[in-house]
Amino acid sequence: MSSPLRLGIAGLGTVGIGVVKIVQKHAGLLAQRSGRPVAITAVSARDRRKNRDADLSAYRWEDDPMALALAEDVDVFVELIGGDAGIAKDSIEAALRSGKDVVTANKALLAMHGQELAELAEGLGRVIRFEAAVAGGIPVIKAMTESLAGNRINRVMGVMNGTCNYILTRMESAGLPYEEVFEEARQLGYLEADPTLDVGGIDASHKLAILSSIAFGTRPAFDAVEIEGIERVSIDDIRRAADMGYRIKLLGVAQMTARGLEQRMSPCLVPADSPLGQLAGGTNMVVVEGDSVGQIVLRGAGAGEGPTASAVMSDVIELARGVRLPVFGVPATSLSDSQPARTAVPAAYYLRMELLDKPGALAKITTVLGDAGISIDRMRQYGHKDGSNVPVLFVTDRTTPEAIDHAIETLPKTGVLASDPVELRIEEV
Repeated sequence: MSSPLRLGIAGLGTVGIGVVKIVQKHAGLLAQRSGRPVAITAVSARDRRKNRDADLSAYRWEDDPMALALAEDVDVFVELIGGDAGIAKDSIEAALRSGKDVVTANKALLAMHGQELAELAEGLGRVIRFEAAVAGGIPVIKAMTESLAGNRINRVMGVMNGTCNYILTRMESAGLPYEEVFEEARQLGYLEADPTLDVGGIDASHKLAILSSIAFGTRPAFDAVEIEGIERVSIDDIRRAADMGYRIKLLGVAQMTARGLEQRMSPCLVPADSPLGQLAGGTNMVVVEGDSVGQIVLRGAGAGEGPTASAVMSDVIELARGVRLPVFGVPATSLSDSQPARTAVPAAYYLRMELLDKPGALAKITTVLGDAGISIDRMRQYGHKDGSNVPVLFVTDRTTPEAIDHAIETLPKTGVLASDPVELRIEEV
């Protein structure tokens, strides 16, 4: 059997310890499947005294990840530190320059600096693998770069943040307001240290930018993603959407059009009986549509020790087998700059508003919609007491985002709205 593939693991949080456990538990299985042993040589983390629920005594400890990146007895530098710059980026660059391949779970770094790192790696004849950076244990990177390589990808979409999906499904199942479920998620440890990375849609948008690059052969363009989080989704929206046969998801969508690359991350309505509509809890789902294969649905755990460590190890095994691919599936120098485009694809929309209890109020609203060229598919007016505000819900026929924007801008001028209207796109899935 060949010599061992030697790993240096930088970062011993949840995922790093998960990788250690897999290597220790499945040493024989990994060697059998890889054709060579996989061994951990050294590790690095901030505090060596911390109890990490794993025996690390057999591995050399490096206080500085840079020392690990430069170590001569490491073949693959496994970066699990996190962060879009700083020591994570510096140590990856050092590892590549010292002749090592890299495995990382760092979505923010790849979304922000992926092009630069890919060009560096490929120029040095090295490899960066990052299955764990998108959707946890779901093998979506491998599926897109290898299994679907014979397809022109038409659209990529999905639920890519388990915390947001947990919050939205918990709101529906328990009938709880956003603020209460947000606090519950925080107490359970589901939220990042900066919660806006989750609920603000930033974490999921990092993942979407990476998938867009692979799908459409473009340079990662995180700054071009239109981002809206779930903070404004209310329990009323959850209930009204369900009443109409929909569920609300934080949905990422990317597609190449004649106008350019559309990338958006926003709360959308999806049919309750669709695969995305049925997705509950912290589970992730990615839907890929190819011209030959049609629609592929990938579903699984999007985070956690086991699933994410499993994805890290899939990359390690590929390297042990000698599989060497360009970082984003094609040579980095061939990736094109994308033209960012705001979506112009027509869709139905959910509109919720509260009207003042005035004669002719509803007629004024429908006139604005009609003047914007928006037809109404369904409308519901919910019960109210005399003198109180009147809850009204519309589901429109397919219309353009421009028409919806015009209507939303015009509606307050009618003088019959009790509060700002809420509009959510209904995505065809």
